[in-house]
Amino acid sequence: MTVEIDMGTTRAGATAPLDLEELLATRLLVQGNSGSGKSHLLRRLLEQSAKWVQQCVIDPEGDFVTLVDQFGHVVVEADRSETELTRIAGRVRQHRVSAVLSLEGLDTEAQMRAAAAFLGGLFDAEREFWYPMLVVVDEAQLFAPAAAGEVSDDARKLSLGAMTNLMCRGRKRGLAGVIATQRLAKLAKNVAAEASNFLMGRTFLDIDMARAGDLLGMDRRATEMFRDLARGQFVALGPALARRPLPVIIGPVETSARSTSPRLMPLPEAARGEEAADLIFTPGADEDLRVPPRRPAQPAPRPTADILAQLSAPVPQPQRETLFPEIDEAERDALIAAVLSEILEDPEASYRSVAVLYQDFLVRCRIRRVPGAPPDLSEFKRRFSVARAGIDSQTAQSETWQKALGLANELSEDVQGVFLLLARAAVDGLPCPSDASLARAYGSHSAGRARRLLTYFEERDLLVLRDDFSGRRIAAFPDLACETAAGDPNAPADTPGRDAAE
Repeated sequence: MTVEIDMGTTRAGATAPLDLEELLATRLLVQGNSGSGKSHLLRRLLEQSAKWVQQCVIDPEGDFVTLVDQFGHVVVEADRSETELTRIAGRVRQHRVSAVLSLEGLDTEAQMRAAAAFLGGLFDAEREFWYPMLVVVDEAQLFAPAAAGEVSDDARKLSLGAMTNLMCRGRKRGLAGVIATQRLAKLAKNVAAEASNFLMGRTFLDIDMARAGDLLGMDRRATEMFRDLARGQFVALGPALARRPLPVIIGPVETSARSTSPRLMPLPEAARGEEAADLIFTPGADEDLRVPPRRPAQPAPRPTADILAQLSAPVPQPQRETLFPEIDEAERDALIAAVLSEILEDPEASYRSVAVLYQDFLVRCRIRRVPGAPPDLSEFKRRFSVARAGIDSQTAQSETWQKALGLANELSEDVQGVFLLLARAAVDGLPCPSDASLARAYGSHSAGRARRLLTYFEERDLLVLRDDFSGRRIAAFPDLACETAAGDPNAPADTPGRDAAE
C-alpha cells in the first residue's frame, strides 16, 4: 500500500505529495538558513504522518513539545542519566510510542551526550521491536558537526557515531532519519551523503548554495535561486518527492511552536525621567533580593613569551652521588690530549675528513673513559689543530703562543691548523715546515695548495716570507716578534708531532 502525505503545493498550484513508504527507505535532508521555515516544514511532515508511522523528535529548543496535546507524543526531558535515556528509548520502540526528546536548557555538550544515548537506545533495540519509525533531528549540525568545536572530543565522537548509525545503518532496523540543518557546510559529509531526498530552502552563502546545487544536480548559475526563496518555500528532489528539482510551498500546520519569530509591536507607555529610573532601580515586591554568587575573577593570562621562556629553561637536575671521585679539568684535558696524540700517530689521519676524525675521537674518548661531555665539533677542530702543531705544555702557556691562538681564531677553521704549524715553528725556532708538511696539515697532497696558503697568510699581513742565500725559506711573524729557522720547502713531510715527542 502506498501512503502519500500532503506537504503543500507547487508553484503551479498542484499538490506536493511525499511518499511515506519511500521516505522510510531513503531518508530526508532539509537545509535552510534561520527563518527559512525548516521547523515549519518538519512540523507539517510530523502532523501529516502522525497516524501512519511512529515518530521520534530530537528537539534542541523544545519547540515540538506542542505535539503532545493533539497527537499524543510523550515528552522525554533530557535532564537524566545517559543510561536512563538509553533504557527509555528502548521502551519507546518496544511499545511503539511517539516521543519528543526535549534538550531545552542543556548546554551543547550535554545535548550531544543525551541525543547520542537516546539514539543509541533506539538503534540497539531488540530485533522483534524493529518497527518503522520516523526519527527527526532538528539542528543536525549540532549533533553531527563537520569539524571539532568547543565540546570535548568524547562527546563529539559519541554524537557523530549515533548520527552515522541512524543515517547509514538505521534503515535495516526500521529507523528513517530526517535531519534538518541551517548550513550544509557545518554538517558532517558522511551523514548528509546518506540522504536520497532533499528539501532545500533559502540560503545565501556560496559554499552552502554550491553543496545544495551538487546534491540537487543543478549548475552553478541555477543555484542563485536559493537566495530568492521566500519563507516556507523549498526545492524538492528525491524518490519520495520528485524526480526533478521541484519548488514547493509548505502547507499550514495545526500546532505551533512555543517560540515564535519576533514581530514588531508598539512600545508601552513608559514613565520618563525619575519615574522610569524608579521602575528600573527599585526592586519589586515579589523579587528575589538575594545577591547571585559572582564568579571568581579569572587571573590575567600569562604572556606567551613567559610561557615559552619557562618551557625552554633547563630543568635543575638533582645532585647524584657517584661511586668514583670526580676527575679535575687538568686530568680531563690530559686524557683528551692523549687521545688526540693517538689519532695523530696514524700517518693518514691528516687526509681524513673532519667528520671521520671526530667520530674516531668520540670512540677513543669512550674507550679511555674520559669524564664529562666530549668536546663538540668546533672545539675538537681547535684542539686537533693545536695538537697537530705539536705544542708542548710549557709553550702552550706562554704569552706568545696565546697571541698566536688569537690570530688563528680570526681565520677559517680549515686553515687554522696550517697557521698554527707555522707559528709553532716560529715560537720554538724550528725550521720552516716544507710544502709537503703544510699540505699534510691542510689535509691535502698538493704542494701547490700549500704555497697558495702561504700567499694567503702573507696577503693578510700575518707573516712575511723570505729566503736565505741557500734558497731555504724563513717565515717571520711580525705580531709574534719571532721567526722560523731556515727550512727546505721541498723536503718530505714530517710526521705530525714528531718534534714535540722528541
